[in-house]
Amino acid sequence: MKVYTKTGDKGTTALFGGTRVAKDHARIESYGTVDELNSHIGLIRDQDMNAHYKDILIEIQDRLFTVGAILATPPEKEVKKNGELRLQNLGIIETDIELLENEIDAMEEALPPMTHFVLPGGHTTVSYCHIARCVCRRAERLAVHLSHDEPVIEIAIKYLNRLSDYLFVLARKLSYDLKADEVQWIPRK
Repeated sequence: MKVYTKTGDKGTTALFGGTRVAKDHARIESYGTVDELNSHIGLIRDQDMNAHYKDILIEIQDRLFTVGAILATPPEKEVKKNGELRLQNLGIIETDIELLENEIDAMEEALPPMTHFVLPGGHTTVSYCHIARCVCRRAERLAVHLSHDEPVIEIAIKYLNRLSDYLFVLARKLSYDLKADEVQWIPRK
């Protein structure tokens, strides 16, 4: 199978189910940003860190493929002609969100309380987490934007919301673990 198909040469691409849309369609922007986020998380996972974090990041990357598949499937194509669900055995469930919440809670127990906004930086790995957090927020905004015009499964948006929280706390925890400087923003008086 060739990587190039030439079917997108005129600025369109196919969604799951075959519907063709412009490459700048809100659905494409949405799942494309989730793909970008997944790449950033791969970059974080490639850093020197605790194996537990790497395992969680792999789980997150797997879930992001599912979120991308959800966003790439227009509502009218969710069910195949034979009556089967197109994304059978794929989905985001509450336990996926609970995993993120439990990880956030565990990391926060080891961290000093936050008293001000945190400036991104202090260590390359921490900065990668902050970049991924920003891309995650953008993916969430795009999914919400898409939901104004077409149905989007609510739990996919909820997952992206919680994931950005996880990435923020992971950045703080890695700062702590790596003994990196965590610079807090203090407004001028």
